[in-house]
Amino acid sequence: MHCPYVKIAGIGSYLPDRVVHNQELAETLDTSDEWIVSHTGISKRHIASPDQACSDLAYQASVKALESAGLQAEDLGLIIVASSTGDYYNFPSTACLLQYKLGAKNAGAFDLGAACSGFVYSLEMGRSWVLSQQKPVLVVGSEMLSRIADWQDRETCVLFGDGAGAVVLVPSEEDGIPFSYLAADGENYNLLKNDSGCRIPRSGSERQLGYLQMLGKPLFSFAVRSLETVINTVLEKNSLTIDDIAYIVPHQANLRILELVSRRMEIPNHKFYN
Repeated sequence: MHCPYVKIAGIGSYLPDRVVHNQELAETLDTSDEWIVSHTGISKRHIASPDQACSDLAYQASVKALESAGLQAEDLGLIIVASSTGDYYNFPSTACLLQYKLGAKNAGAFDLGAACSGFVYSLEMGRSWVLSQQKPVLVVGSEMLSRIADWQDRETCVLFGDGAGAVVLVPSEEDGIPFSYLAADGENYNLLKNDSGCRIPRSGSERQLGYLQMLGKPLFSFAVRSLETVINTVLEKNSLTIDDIAYIVPHQANLRILELVSRRMEIPNHKFYN
């Protein structure tokens, strides 16, 4: 029997034990708890231990998601890991390492790199695969941005931490994920990037490579405009209004972004999950 829908059957998450509060950052940076909270809404972040890697965080979240779904790793047909900070540079994929750690011997596995939007892209790829193959898919978002953050740059390091989330997608006869909308804007590639890769080869320069590079103000404006566009597009294509929506679960980059979108779109704050 071919099921026409796909639903989320299980959810799992994992945060490393170490918590870094704003006061700790203020000891080494020209900043304060008041400044960080007023500009970002962030008061703390979780940081992985030196012996942890991206796949370790992904594993912990995945185990919980499988337990939540009532499935075994052997039941999975595919594993997708969305990450910009995988265990290794490009290969082997973090998804393959996760497949091995879980013992998901029947699953294919690949990584998807789309930065902040990676989990949404992976969710859509997983949904399409479930519809075609009628087998469960594990979708994981796992990041260790503390490893590529410049901890001397107060504009960027205060924003990032480490963690993982996972969902199990399964075929469904009734209800499920009704709609998906993906978009991109490569023109603004320079707003947030990681100075590494073949575009910036290692040349012995004293400049530190591999750190996140961010243009904060234009990125903030871009995020606000993009979020408004996405919300309006999804509502319009499904003949819905904001009154029909219980919650919006946006990317959790910055509380001030969500507050501004809420005001500009006249959407009650309580509808934005953060």
